[in-house]
Amino acid sequence: MIAAVRAGDMFLVKRLLEEDGDYDERAAAFGVAVQASRGDIAQLLLMRGADASQCAPDELLSLREAVDSGSPALVEALLDNSIRNRYAESELLEMRDLARSWHEAGAEAELRRRTGSQDDLVCTRVQDDDYYRVGELTLGGITVRDGHGAILTHLEELLGIRTACQELVARALDRDQDHPTRGRVAILLSLRREQETWTAAETLRADADPSRRLFSAELMRLIELFADSHEEEFCVLAVDALTDWSAEETDNAVLTEVLHGLDSYAGPRAEAALLAHVGHHDAGVRRAVAAGLGTRLESTYLSDEAREALLALMTDQDTGVRIEACRKAGEARNGDPALTDAMAALLDHPERRVQLVAVYGLALHDDERCVEGADRLGPPRPGFRDEEMACLDVAWRYRWRRDDN
Repeated sequence: MIAAVRAGDMFLVKRLLEEDGDYDERAAAFGVAVQASRGDIAQLLLMRGADASQCAPDELLSLREAVDSGSPALVEALLDNSIRNRYAESELLEMRDLARSWHEAGAEAELRRRTGSQDDLVCTRVQDDDYYRVGELTLGGITVRDGHGAILTHLEELLGIRTACQELVARALDRDQDHPTRGRVAILLSLRREQETWTAAETLRADADPSRRLFSAELMRLIELFADSHEEEFCVLAVDALTDWSAEETDNAVLTEVLHGLDSYAGPRAEAALLAHVGHHDAGVRRAVAAGLGTRLESTYLSDEAREALLALMTDQDTGVRIEACRKAGEARNGDPALTDAMAALLDHPERRVQLVAVYGLALHDDERCVEGADRLGPPRPGFRDEEMACLDVAWRYRWRRDDN
């Protein structure tokens, strides 16, 4: 495990975590991952039971080094609940100021200031954690990442510092959709449930720049997603706005996000908005349609129109669309023969991930064919246990229920 962490081999680390239950070793590996500035691996180890408190402070990077690195994943690992009390509020305030100085100067400018170099900068995009990518800059033998805006936002949250909505929006708009700064800001603002946030979202919706409209759609999606109920004021506003917007948007990426904003809502207007794009030319839009259908409060209910759409989407030329449609057809759990036969046909698909979701869907319908499908697939592949178990476990549970009876 330690060797795999030192080598930065994420896939091997995942495989070893599936096979080895030694939690002391996981804690030691966490320390090695932090020392190696591998925040993504450190986060994985924490999620798999590593106890960061077993690492002495001198076995870890300092919080200052982590903030300087520009990796939000690394900073978050060091601010894990088990060791957060190691840092006094005064230190956290200093780190907030450090992150702000990096963010305001810009990673390149600050790196040039520190190195005094005017050489060409080497810049790449790298994965910082499971969800987000950052820019990685190398100059004068020093490498940093450009995630200081996300680090700043995180530290402000921890310290209870309320940053103005417009400042947060400006931070987010300066980054790509898959950047952690944008993601953290969108979540933070959507949780505020305030008119100021809603006004900002509506203003951005009307912008001519698709990237700004995209952030508006992200905000509205999260406002709906985090609502306590579908009757909540801002949830109603978001669903109404997204439904109307879906008929007007011309940018594929923005439209995809708009439709994703409707995929947890139980309402006929939202369903009609999704159905209007079943035959869209862009596969990402069709995937959003498939993911959103069949989301009424009565989970076994599926309108005739949604049923026909899912049947069509399960034969889509895009594999991702087929997977989403099959998943939604499975979650209807109503035993509809047309749906189960369409899912069973996907058991012979050449891609394993399609076969897995077909097994999952059939099992949810208590369809016997899930057992044969699961047997053909065999056990989860090493390194993919969690993902594949989510599908296979449903089929195994069906078999146990059947055999017990």
